This record gives sequence, C-alpha cells and structure tokens, in this order.
Amino acid sequence: MSRHTEQQTSLSRRGFLGGVTAGAATAVAMGPHAALAQEVAPAATSPRFFGRIFNLPPFAPANDQVRAALRELGRPGGLMDARDPLREGPVRLITNPELSPNNVDNPFHTAGTTFFGQFVDHDFTFDNNSPLGIPTNPETSPNTRIPTLSLDSVYGGGPNVNPEFYDPADRVKFRVESGGLFEDVPRRSDTVAIIADPRNDENLIISGMHAAFLLFHNRVVDRLRSQGVPADRLFAEARRLVTWHYQWIIVHEFMPQIVGFGITQDILRNGRRFYRPAPGQHFMPVEFQGACYRFGHSMIRPSYRANLRGDPGGNPATGAPAFFGFIFDPAGQGQRDPVDLRGGARARRRFIGWQTFFDFGDGQVRPNKRIDTRISTPLFNLPLAAIPSGDPPTSLPQRNLLRHLTWSLPSGQRIATAMGIPVLGPDSFPELRPLGAGLDASTPLWYYILKEGQVLGDGITLAGVGARLTGEVFIGLLELDPASYLATDRNWRPTLPRRNGSTGEFAMVDLLTFARVDPTSRGQ
Repeated sequence: MSRHTEQQTSLSRRGFLGGVTAGAATAVAMGPHAALAQEVAPAATSPRFFGRIFNLPPFAPANDQVRAALRELGRPGGLMDARDPLREGPVRLITNPELSPNNVDNPFHTAGTTFFGQFVDHDFTFDNNSPLGIPTNPETSPNTRIPTLSLDSVYGGGPNVNPEFYDPADRVKFRVESGGLFEDVPRRSDTVAIIADPRNDENLIISGMHAAFLLFHNRVVDRLRSQGVPADRLFAEARRLVTWHYQWIIVHEFMPQIVGFGITQDILRNGRRFYRPAPGQHFMPVEFQGACYRFGHSMIRPSYRANLRGDPGGNPATGAPAFFGFIFDPAGQGQRDPVDLRGGARARRRFIGWQTFFDFGDGQVRPNKRIDTRISTPLFNLPLAAIPSGDPPTSLPQRNLLRHLTWSLPSGQRIATAMGIPVLGPDSFPELRPLGAGLDASTPLWYYILKEGQVLGDGITLAGVGARLTGEVFIGLLELDPASYLATDRNWRPTLPRRNGSTGEFAMVDLLTFARVDPTSRGQ
C-alpha cells in the first residue's frame, strides 16, 4: 500500500503506469521512434476545437452490431451495473457498505475527490454539438470551454462581459445569495442557476463547490483590498491568485490522487511524450475527453450524506437530521425540494457540509469508491435535465460508450501498443466475449482504462494508458497556458494562509476554510 501514499484571463485567450510507478515506466521499451512518430501525429487544431493525440484506426466500425453491443454493455442491470440495492435507501447504503459489495471503498480518496474532478472537467471541456454515436471530426467540433485550467466556468467573460454573475454594488466581487444554512449559487425566480456553466448545477455537491469558489474569490478581494492593491488591478490580481491556488491543488493534491505521485513527478520533471501540441494549439484531445477522464464516473457512490444538520430551521429541541440522498432518484423529478441530490433547486436543507467530502480532522469524512468497471446504479437512470443535450439514452455508461463511436476512438490495446505500455489482452476481458463485436480484443478506451485501474492500480489510481494520458493532458494544458503558474513562475508557491496559518502549500480544506464554508467556521 505504501506505493499509493506517494501521493486571466478573458474569453479571447484562449507516467504512465506500466506497472504502477514512474520507475516502471522507464523500463518499458517505447518501440521504433519512426512508428511512434507516425502514430502520435495530431492534426493541427486550435483551442476552440477538439483534436486527437493518436493517428490510429477506431476500435470498431460504427455499425448496428457494435452499437447494440455497446448498449448491452452499458444497459441498466448489465455488466457494468453495480446493482446497488436501492430499496435499502440512501442512508443504509452508506452506513452498511456490505449491502453494495460492488462499490468498494478507496481508502486513499475522500468523497470530495469525485466532485472536485467534475468541477475541473467543467472548467476545460464542454461538447454540446457532436451527435452521440455518429462519427464526427473532432477538429471541426467546437469545445465551448477554454481548454485551460483558468476557471472560465466560474468567471465567464468577467464583469464587463457577464455582469449578471457579479455583485452590482461591487463589480469585482461575485454575486452570492443565501440558500440553505450556507451559500447557494445565485438563482433566478424559476431556480435556474445564474452561473457561467449550467453543468455546475447538475447536483447539489457541484453547485456547492461552485458557490465555495465564488466566496473564495470574494474573500481574496477583501484580502487584497486590505493590502492596498489599486482598484484598477484588483479584479485581475484576485483572479490570478484564485486561479493559481486552484491550479496548485490540481497538481499537488488531485493529480497524485488520480494518477499517482510518481507519474505526476515524472511528467513534471521529464516532460510529456504523447500530448505535445504546437504552441497555440493546446487542444482538448478526444482520447481524454471521451474516455480517460470519464473514469470519475466509476468513483461516484449511489448516495451521499450532504450535511449533518439537514434543515437548519428544524426544531432546535430535537435537532434536524442529516440530509442523505441518492445522487439521482426518479422520485425527485418535479419536486420543489427533491429527495435526491440533483441540482436546480433551493431549499433550507440543500447545502453542503464539507466534512463529509474532505478531511477536516473531525472523523466525519467519507471515502470515495474505487476505480473499476462497476458503475453505481443511479447513474443508469439520469434525469434528462442532467444531460446537456436533453435527449436519451439516460444510462450514463451507454452514453460514454457510444461517445467512442462519435470520436472514432482507438481501442485501449492499440493506444497501449503505440505508447509502449504493456497491453491488457483478451484474457483480461472475458466478460466482453459474449457481447460479440470483438470487444475483448479491441476494447473501448473508457472500459479499458477502468480495467487498468482495477487490475493494475488496485482501484486506487488510474494505471497504464489512463494514468499517463490523463497526467500529460493536465500538465500540458497548464504548461501551454501562458497565464498559468507553471508557465509563468514554475517555482511559485501558494501565498494564501492554510488552516494552520502557514503558507507555501494549499489543499481543498484550506480553500474551503479561507472561503468560510468549512465546518468549523459555521457549525455544519
């Protein structure tokens, strides 16, 4: 187990674990240089469009037989369904983990890892145009997010372009509104969130995280004002500080959790081997967007404890119960205060007690789920409102698998071969043989990287192809963004105070504490 413990911009600006450690990476032959150069040959693209890292054939033809096999693999009750006994209710599935033997704890992640990863995803990629399951050229498909880790999902175009996101009385600060006991995102009278990316209101946890970033920015503004930063520089300097501390958390906390400390350090020190776009062409690769980074769906639990206080207006003599809910529950459809954790609603109990999701040292944090090929049952029946296109299928695994046909993605085996990484052969996928279509030998990349994480990474981190590509895209997007801390000042260290008052490091618990949404500051 010790190997796992190693662990601004405007809208116009636009490893690997063959074993599991970086040391193993250097021992694997890379193959003939000329062949590798031919296969890793992305077409010229731009930050405004998607693109490819590998010049390889698709894993399978986009025909009815393959579509049927993918739908069967990702159907409710199928091979990927963890078959959680939802009849037991959201509380028992948390307090009695033996009821869901296919959803095993990850002892090195907290429950917040998943949702921070979702927040990051919404920051740099959004495909709202390509048809599901229909082959589409990535180089002509717009990415409606800026492919940098610059928080444009929070800042939008800034107060001059998007004044609706900002406080009309103090335009360098975000507009915030009190919802439950703590802050909710701003909403219209019909409860639609007034935020730069509507996906950050998909569920209660992600909307709470968005609200925390609004408050984090506002607290940084207060700090800079107290230090005498001139008014004409205040917004830009606050955004830079917020963004750089967020980027630090990604590199120094999040990446070691999901790809491993060794891979992260190997890429930082020795460079990227595969994701190497030309300057000004730091595109979002479909191998990442359509497959590798969707590994987070495997970590989602069927239910969560949103907070410890429930309805803060409850009877003070008896106390209000904690709010537990399924991540999605069909019974919540149309309810003003849904029984589940879907977004798009405001009620007194709908706030996040962050001690469930990040470790504040009070013993209340809950673990994440391991990375594997089993997906929690509620994700096989998404509300249509949680699907940006608003159309079926509502099974998230089916959507992920059909996305491989959209982007004509290569198989995991072909990419591993091109990268010089040991290949998981057909014997690793016996469950796929009955589906036909040869998926055991030419496996959809998303399923392949989940299996890598399961068998090579023990479900703790990504491994092989998944780890290397995910790590390279993260580091690459930061290195290729001239405003990031890695590009501007690689030796920079965080300057905002931590929970213990020190500086030089910074983690999510420090961000939440600085934003004053941590449990100790307001009694969650």
